[in-house]
Amino acid sequence: MADVSAPASVPSAPRRDTKGIVDAAGLFDHARFRRHLATPVLRPYVEQYWLIDWDLSQPYASHVVPHPSVNVVFQDLPGQEPFAEVAGIGLDLFTQKLEGRGRVCGVKFRPGGFRPFAPSAPVSARTGRRLLPLEEVFGAIPENALEAVLTPENEQARVAALDAFLLSLDPTPDPQADLAMALAERIRTDRGIRRVSEFAQSQDMSVRTLQRLFSTYVGVGPKWVILRHRIHEALEHAETDEDVDWANVAHALGYADQAHLVRDFTATVGVPPTAYAPR
Repeated sequence: MADVSAPASVPSAPRRDTKGIVDAAGLFDHARFRRHLATPVLRPYVEQYWLIDWDLSQPYASHVVPHPSVNVVFQDLPGQEPFAEVAGIGLDLFTQKLEGRGRVCGVKFRPGGFRPFAPSAPVSARTGRRLLPLEEVFGAIPENALEAVLTPENEQARVAALDAFLLSLDPTPDPQADLAMALAERIRTDRGIRRVSEFAQSQDMSVRTLQRLFSTYVGVGPKWVILRHRIHEALEHAETDEDVDWANVAHALGYADQAHLVRDFTATVGVPPTAYAPR
């Protein structure tokens, strides 16, 4: 097996924020949502596993503003045979109808962390796409992968099965993937990064080189990543703050004015931030 270590910071606990989830409280009221870390050797590439179980008498629609991350998703939905898919980065608001009794177990890769597991194509080739079966992306996979991930009631057993599945893919170490992950993480954590040209210059890279790196390894351009994190921040304000000064929020997020924030928020979430209310 290849050495899957990578020079990236390794978390000691899964993230607890709700960035990207529209009406997080509503989702948590209707489904059991948990996050787990992958085994340490996979953590440089995998941000977290996410598990959702529900048993509903009435349907509920969940909505997510997607992150710049590829996901592998194992699903057991009412009236369907269990299946799994690779979900490329979603460009639009993602809506999933939850009804009856179901279960989903997902792998959320770090931006830039997916390509070592599927190096045959640039990640941008899968952006906006949900692909099935897994063999289309990874080639041969363990025969019992679906059953191993979805069947156990013990969630630690599901986590162990996800670890085993990813390790079976024998990821290919790639210094360029490490670089893409590091740069994407900088954008996520540094709100001072607002212009692609300035960011590229700070990394001693041309804009074109930075854009090619992100297209190949992240799946979207650096400008898209910057804007998407702004929307996540704005959505979190809308979710948690009772009286939001949107002009101040727009300034803090690097928008030229409130109107530009309202435009991006409305295009992504479907309603302007001033009219948003958790559903």
